[in-house]
Amino acid sequence: MPANIPPPATTSPDTAFLRLLNVLDTLRTQCPWDKKQTMETLRHLTIEETYELSDAILEGDMQEIKKELGDLMMHLVFYARIGSETNDFDITDVLNGVCDKLINRHPHIYGDVEVNDEDDVKRNWEKIKLKEGNKSVLGGVPAGLPALVKASRIQEKARGVGFDWDEKEQVWAKVEEELQEFKDEFNIAENENIDKEKAEGEFGDLLFSLVNYARFI
Repeated sequence: MPANIPPPATTSPDTAFLRLLNVLDTLRTQCPWDKKQTMETLRHLTIEETYELSDAILEGDMQEIKKELGDLMMHLVFYARIGSETNDFDITDVLNGVCDKLINRHPHIYGDVEVNDEDDVKRNWEKIKLKEGNKSVLGGVPAGLPALVKASRIQEKARGVGFDWDEKEQVWAKVEEELQEFKDEFNIAENENIDKEKAEGEFGDLLFSLVNYARFI
């Protein structure tokens, strides 16, 4: 098979994106590895790339951030390409979908809603999500998040709709309450009588309250 002529680099965002689509289309049809990939096989690689981007951000390495953003962009285009092969969605659907969502959830920009600060924006965002069919303000927290990260995101979302403590002293009182409940279940002196399921539940409550307190530090 003759070698493909690579599409040249470009200086505008729209043609640069078309270049990526072109490269992905070629790889998907001609590269043995790319042809075998599915959404499931890409999933763990996407998670890995996301953590690599996170590391680059924490290190403040702008060149590495640029590189990792490119890797993630490639993954997003790859998923859209796979979706198009089953006629479920394509990259146009993905881009229009996110644009529609952003427009709808920013009525203070694209409508006549007035806001005073970023907290108003967050509250409106969560209320609009509920109107769009989400059963709970917590519905957008992925089940697959690491446990402590998930706990933090749940608390952030609850705060976004006004469900939060006013003072950190109140949060600490909750930590002490959960600690006592955990001690009551995990009675070392009567180890044989421990209800492990209850003890685990109380320990989870304690961790959850500690994560919440960490937001006030």
